[in-house]
Amino acid sequence: MAFASLFHRHLPRHLSLLSKPHLRYSATSSLSSSSSSSKKVSDRIVKLVAIDLDGRRRDVIGLTGHTLLKALTNAGLIDPESHRLEDIDACSAECEVNIAQEWLDKLPPPSYEEEYILKTNALRGVASKHSRLGCQVVLSPELQGMVVAIPEPKPWDIP
Repeated sequence: MAFASLFHRHLPRHLSLLSKPHLRYSATSSLSSSSSSSKKVSDRIVKLVAIDLDGRRRDVIGLTGHTLLKALTNAGLIDPESHRLEDIDACSAECEVNIAQEWLDKLPPPSYEEEYILKTNALRGVASKHSRLGCQVVLSPELQGMVVAIPEPKPWDIP
């Protein structure tokens, strides 16, 4: 008993305030009200399938509002050093992916800038109709299950 009273005497004043029930309740209630109004991360998850260079299917998890590039980079399928910015003006098609036809219809059409970058970086100056830039594809719940293929590096991209 003597130890407990000695302990409480040396407890910093601001820590002893936490034992007050009315302060704990108000802190908890404000925390729960703010978290209930925001979306849970699990509600923003978009699960994708990527075919890697070896032809293996890889599960990829992204978040709604993030780019496909970010999801593929986080999964280790695209080198983050090869494409540091998600700005189309800085893009040189290192994040090019091929998207299955059934999913292309669910994406907005590529912008003029995206088409231009894909064409100028294509081997023969003609981009595949399945090619898109990962930095320009924004994930949404409608893309749940989308299948993308990582193309082989272009000869000028190989170290």
